[in-house]
Amino acid sequence: MILLKLGGSVITDKSSPVTPRREAVRSIAEVLSRLDEPMILIHGGGSYGHYWSVVHDIHTRPDRYDPCGVAIVKNSMVKLNGIILDSLTEGGLAPYNLPPSALFCSDEIVAKSAAEARDVAESGMTPVTYGDVLWSGNKTTYILSGDAIMGRLAHILKPRLCIFATDVDGLYRDMKDDRPIDVVDDHNFRISEVRMDVTGGMRRKVDEATRIAGDGCDVLFLNGNRPERITSAIRDCTFHGTLFMGR
Repeated sequence: MILLKLGGSVITDKSSPVTPRREAVRSIAEVLSRLDEPMILIHGGGSYGHYWSVVHDIHTRPDRYDPCGVAIVKNSMVKLNGIILDSLTEGGLAPYNLPPSALFCSDEIVAKSAAEARDVAESGMTPVTYGDVLWSGNKTTYILSGDAIMGRLAHILKPRLCIFATDVDGLYRDMKDDRPIDVVDDHNFRISEVRMDVTGGMRRKVDEATRIAGDGCDVLFLNGNRPERITSAIRDCTFHGTLFMGR
């Protein structure tokens, strides 16, 4: 079982609101369609959900956010997910839409739903879920990121490998580095050693990767704009990026 997170910078143009990168998604689907290992895909919000959540000041902390803003964020993710599903199909996959509301209840993952997602993946289809704004009760909502979904699914399903596909080649120590860190282990790694992006999204990914690796699963950061690197990691165990070794 493989868990693959497609970052918002891979599937959308984050410099331009509500702009998908359909061809990039199709290219990824084409290489994934040649693999025969069960897989679950998670995607981010990019210039759709992430853009609108910033505009309407909606966060991961449960709160009574503006209902119209919540609706806009949620609707934008439904639209983006539809584009992703269509592009994956055009690329040769058989995506199975799995809204996050079907997996989570009050911020807790439903184990039965996670198990069903695994069963769907083993049937030859590819479950697809995504970061979204979810109901938290008592008139509150919150953002559940795709990175958090990765971590929680990994904890229950115990995949062989988790992959974060971003728009860079891996993790870098500072702005002067032109080569990513090869391997991260728990004996000497500190999050302060990694170059972070302005939005803080990479910090969340590193946090989740550290927890997943602590559960014993290898986690790989690679460049999703080089789809062949995904298949190399899955099929040939050839890693081009930054590897968090499971422990």
